[in-house]
Amino acid sequence: MRLAILGGGGFRVPLVYGALLDDRAEGRVTQVVLHDVDAGRLSAVRRVLAEQAAGRPDAPEVTVTTELDEALRGADFVFSAIRVGGLEGRAQDERVALAEGVLGQETVGAGGIAYGLRTVPVAVDIARRVARLAPDAWVINFTNPAGLVTEAMSRHLGDRVIGICDSPVGLGRRIARVLGADPDRAWIDYAGLNHLGWVRALRVDGHDLLPRLLADPQLLGSFEEGRLFGADWLRTLGAIPNEYLHYYYFNRETVAAYRSAERTRGAFLHDQQARFYAEMADPHAPALDLWNRTRAEREATYMAENREAAGAGDRDEDDLSGGYEKVALALMRAIARDERTTLILDVRNRGTLSALDADAVVEVPCLVDASGAHPVTADPLSAHAAGLVCAVKAVEREILAAAESGSRSTAVKAFALHPLVDSVNVARRLVDGYTAVHPGLAYLT
Repeated sequence: MRLAILGGGGFRVPLVYGALLDDRAEGRVTQVVLHDVDAGRLSAVRRVLAEQAAGRPDAPEVTVTTELDEALRGADFVFSAIRVGGLEGRAQDERVALAEGVLGQETVGAGGIAYGLRTVPVAVDIARRVARLAPDAWVINFTNPAGLVTEAMSRHLGDRVIGICDSPVGLGRRIARVLGADPDRAWIDYAGLNHLGWVRALRVDGHDLLPRLLADPQLLGSFEEGRLFGADWLRTLGAIPNEYLHYYYFNRETVAAYRSAERTRGAFLHDQQARFYAEMADPHAPALDLWNRTRAEREATYMAENREAAGAGDRDEDDLSGGYEKVALALMRAIARDERTTLILDVRNRGTLSALDADAVVEVPCLVDASGAHPVTADPLSAHAAGLVCAVKAVEREILAAAESGSRSTAVKAFALHPLVDSVNVARRLVDGYTAVHPGLAYLT
């Protein structure tokens, strides 16, 4: 089986390859094609993978290419993990927004809109090429903003594109561990959009254990989201939000923490990864060891500003192991081998959440088999959650319309409608600021 990884020079690719190495079952991936526009990054990642595969004669064969069509031809699965504009683009997204006093995070608020406007045209081009060159392939989208990009690609690939994120999976497993339940036996009632969802129940053998958690302040304070949001607020909500909702519920505090930080998250990652790839230019550098050390630092500093604003302390060691590669492998195995499973994924709604139309991409539990991912019917969202989800989905639709039409005024509308942008004038200045620094937004007129 052939897997094409787009963004193959990306830092997290070794996580995916490591998961493939652990898969020994029949019908596994035997060929991996890495595609990237940066040949130097491809070479560095290939060396890391080679060290991972040392002593493993059955390791999937790895090839690299800077030609997109070459990577796609013959692919059974396509993992899309691209970053349009690179980490410098992310850092600029943050700086432009923070200068206006609003959030510039990669997927949330003004930064997420700017990233989406840059990424959607590229993602649509990829979707069209997949439809032409590998029409039977399944596309697994890692590219952020994951829900928005998956919806853009679904307009050309239908249900053969599925978005993934490790945030809801990690949240569900943390809640299960705190409650003393086996995460693999628990049903996580999670619903919303990518980076905008809530765990509303956690059922084991038909019994909902979440009320016990919400009633116990000590238990609530024993895991990341409990410390991040605070026990009182979680009891008030009656649900456990995805960590990214901290940007909404504590927006002023988070923006203040970001503005006072020495560097933004994007700037930190830009400098850290620039250092990693520069060190990898030495052909004698210990590639895998260097990658492991860099990754440990990256994971430990994840959402550091939010934890600082909340006084939540350092991340738990159990939360430093990532997880998106495990979700991706489980999804691929379920489709390729009909190993039926349940995963929280980004898929077309098809009536799952009554507040949204059928084609809206949502993040919900899905039953996965050889025919794809099938969203499980969910209870309606609360009035608060439905209002926020509908508002953000409306913004996503304006981003898609702006990317298709090239309309600057539609881009302004996308910014202005977002709950975390508080003024139409700010929205106009954001569009001016982003088009000034991003060549990839030159299409907006």
